[in-house]
Amino acid sequence: MSIFNKQRLTNDIFKLDIERMRKGWYSDKYFINAASTLAKLAAQNYQFQGKTSHLDALELEPRHLKTGDVWVEMQLFTRRKPMAVIAGVDKALSMLRHCTGYFDETGRFVETWQRLEVEAVQDGMTTRYNGDVNRVQPIIKVRGRYRDFAILETPMLGALTRGSRIATNVYNTLLAACGKPVMFFPARFDAHEVQAIDGYAYDIGVNRFNLDSGGNVASFVSTDAQGDWWGGLGGGTVAHAAIASFLGDTVEVMLAFAATQAVNIPRVALVDFNNDSVGTSLAVLKAMFERYRSAMDVNNTAEAGKYRLFGVRLDTSSNMRDVSLAPLGDKKLDNGVNPRLVWTVRQALGKAWQDWNLPVEWQERAVEYCKEVKIVVSGGFNPAKIDLFEELNVPVDIYGVGSSLMSNDGYLGTNTDFTADVVRVRLQGEWVDMAKTGRSACDNPDLKLIDLTPL
Repeated sequence: MSIFNKQRLTNDIFKLDIERMRKGWYSDKYFINAASTLAKLAAQNYQFQGKTSHLDALELEPRHLKTGDVWVEMQLFTRRKPMAVIAGVDKALSMLRHCTGYFDETGRFVETWQRLEVEAVQDGMTTRYNGDVNRVQPIIKVRGRYRDFAILETPMLGALTRGSRIATNVYNTLLAACGKPVMFFPARFDAHEVQAIDGYAYDIGVNRFNLDSGGNVASFVSTDAQGDWWGGLGGGTVAHAAIASFLGDTVEVMLAFAATQAVNIPRVALVDFNNDSVGTSLAVLKAMFERYRSAMDVNNTAEAGKYRLFGVRLDTSSNMRDVSLAPLGDKKLDNGVNPRLVWTVRQALGKAWQDWNLPVEWQERAVEYCKEVKIVVSGGFNPAKIDLFEELNVPVDIYGVGSSLMSNDGYLGTNTDFTADVVRVRLQGEWVDMAKTGRSACDNPDLKLIDLTPL
């Protein structure tokens, strides 16, 4: 359930591979071994025979514990500093709902999810961490017979890690961008199977930013799969490959795109194909305006709408210097999409109309047409680069960001790995602390009791 729409996602959305997940196909082998050992001990009616110092202060007798049927309390948490935006909770809960249980002697799977006591937060909530591992904020707590859900630790942590990492990275990127839209472009950098959870986590990050900042940033994904879990659709205009198909003529491909595609698709020209972002931007702008003007002159507003140039996208490779930039100092500073290139393009767009030899009645409208064209930048952008652009007041309207939104790097502070710890066991009806040294049972006021039935 997201805090933004109050709708909990179910397995109708996730389409879990339930049969293989129940068999441990997606689980680290040691969890399978643990569950198998406990099941065999339960069949033997085995009782605890070992020694423990963990009960020295309690008047409890561990030898009456049927180890194979031990009940535990497990907490799942991340230690990303200073905060993390949580995503992936519903998928983890769906795993508990459909895959908790055991195979009986006939090979039939016996569901035992009804016996679990589960607490969880909602997607979109945040946790904070200051470096003290004894003060983490769990986002899921599970109480139940350990062997029934032991093998689910691996896929549950995976769903939470990936979703929360991307949601938090998106949130931090929007902070760097000062609330300007950030287009989600990482689909090409990972397997297609993860696009749905990635796009969902991106949308969670955007909505969390809007909630905290009072903003109204829209979510922009590039594939339909990325919008599958939340109802979004992929968007985009032309790629370098399309321009190549038109023999490198960006003007022609944009006119063809505008003529054939639905008017609600923003017309954004990719202007670096010939490494002349200024020249290409001006050529596309003039050609689109001429079509726009011709349609408006005959009051055909529907046709004119097709030729509204929404923006130009700068995507110069990091090893290239755009021909519109004369070398200035260190040439490397001018490589790729850099502040001076953006300023140069913005200034050229703003005064382009002056060379169009327009009648007086069209000049004001031309000024507005040119002014409204947005600048989209992409290619190697991350929070640090975006922060620099914003500090310099570079006139970027939209950032296209790809692989950095998936970053999981301890050095960069983007590590969002989740951990699961058993922190208590039930002994003679009492819950007893049983965390490994250096860990402890923790609380989170946002945890709420979960009914797994509808999932």
